[in-house]
Amino acid sequence: MPVLRFYLGLSPAVSAGTCIVAVFFTTLGGSFRHYKLGHVNIQSIIPVITAGAISTMVFSLVFLFFTQRERWLDLGTGVVFSFISLRMMVEGWGEFSRKKRKDDTRSEIGGSMGGKLAIGGIAGILPGLLGIGTGAILVPAFVLFLKAPIKIAIGASLTSFSVNAFISALIKTFQGFVYLPVALPICLGTLIGSNIGAVMNKHSPSSFLKILFGLAFSYVSYQYFVIFF
Repeated sequence: MPVLRFYLGLSPAVSAGTCIVAVFFTTLGGSFRHYKLGHVNIQSIIPVITAGAISTMVFSLVFLFFTQRERWLDLGTGVVFSFISLRMMVEGWGEFSRKKRKDDTRSEIGGSMGGKLAIGGIAGILPGLLGIGTGAILVPAFVLFLKAPIKIAIGASLTSFSVNAFISALIKTFQGFVYLPVALPICLGTLIGSNIGAVMNKHSPSSFLKILFGLAFSYVSYQYFVIFF
């Protein structure tokens, strides 16, 4: 998103539309890998997927309102990146002193129907309105409120969001906010990059990666605030 916005010079609306297309392919590949590893129980997250799909459709229509007020799209994106950067740095720092826990072998996401619908509905706002991912919402929500193991939370998050991303990408394509000459090579790049990222994640301490990306996202959020104000 920030590369599209600041380095390629796309408008906030076109950046959002183009970004969500690439994000769909990334999450699709990631969710498939987690499914093969047994980290995804589709039946247990159907309420999350359903509520998220409806929310994404609604906020994809609200997105049209903000395409005439694009500065607010920049502000919203900056706020989200601020939240993500803070969360990643806090988690990364905490993992330095946290003892390794035994993996939980459960694959289903527990919790009430109402809780899952609420989480899915809230998570659908970001892809519909801003064209960005919802991992910052879904993963902690699954862990904190539905008591899911972290690996299961990540797999369920990717699977749920892949549906949201597909719907948002499809709608924004029809709305005319996807720049295909940029979207197509980026989709190829994300497929390659996601596999490189998986290797980095395997061989590098997750705490270090979280702090590193947290600092990077802090700078990104600063850039969005500067362009807004």
